[in-house]
Amino acid sequence: MRKWGLTVAAAGLLSGVALVNFSAAASSGDGSSSPAARPATGTVSLAALPAEAQQTERLIRSGGPFPYEKDGIVFGNREQLLPRQPRGFYHEYTVRTPGSRDRGARRIVCGGRQPREPEACFYTEDHYASFKRIAP
Repeated sequence: MRKWGLTVAAAGLLSGVALVNFSAAASSGDGSSSPAARPATGTVSLAALPAEAQQTERLIRSGGPFPYEKDGIVFGNREQLLPRQPRGFYHEYTVRTPGSRDRGARRIVCGGRQPREPEACFYTEDHYASFKRIAP
């Protein structure tokens, strides 16, 4: 088992993201899940986001049509990086990644009662490992 643990740690060091995600989901040692997940940090202006993110934000506010079937699905906030809200409050949308053969890692997650008029939106470029609030 120890050899496997070292392999996971080495892989985490090489990829960066795997080790961070593994650590955030780790147990606190008392049998409960760790609340050590980092909350959304900082803000980013819409104009500072990649052009593809700006396009996704425009689609959100116009109600679509969205390019991916999963766009608009409920985001569960399992990582607990966004402010706690009831299930169904947050919805996620894909931000196209040029050159990616799949949906890529970039997303915008918006919360609110009206999808076209979100109360807050957050950008992640690392598939939910970190978020920045999009400044209005």
